Amino acid sequence: MSDAKTTATEKAMFAAGCFWGTEAAFRQVPGVLDVTVGYSGGTVVDPTYPEVKTGKTGHAEVALVEFDPAKTSYDALLEAFWKMHDPTTLNRQGVDVGTQYRSGIYFFTAEQRTAAETSKAKWQSSGKFGDPIVTEILPAQPFYRAEEYHQRYFEKTGEANCHLPGK
Repeated sequence: MSDAKTTATEKAMFAAGCFWGTEAAFRQVPGVLDVTVGYSGGTVVDPTYPEVKTGKTGHAEVALVEFDPAKTSYDALLEAFWKMHDPTTLNRQGVDVGTQYRSGIYFFTAEQRTAAETSKAKWQSSGKFGDPIVTEILPAQPFYRAEEYHQRYFEKTGEANCHLPGK
């Protein structure tokens, strides 16, 4: 038996509109080790961005977050999630409109599901949002990594806005 310590990581998946902004926001959370943007929740296997942006594949733009549970908690990720977007607008964040921009929490474990539902109820009753929260909470579906040019987009381009021409 080895005495070597290994750091166990966990994963979480969220949809909060344009995945460029979602990725950038989660990268700011201490304890987050990596964030990969992609597509999930649709009917097409291994979709491309041109397919997803039509809104016809059923996929959401998502961020797959890898985190160290010794340094941050799933609850901390949920707090960041609620603060980074408007969870009351159905299939829309700002000027980005379509089912691919929906608000969603996609759980990998029963514990994540319970935490997500509890967190949603807390934020709904807080009065912070004037309208009902429309965030879906569903089991995680297959994740398809987005094209390389989408990964760390803001870092690559120096832009800090999801609403760019051609997006």
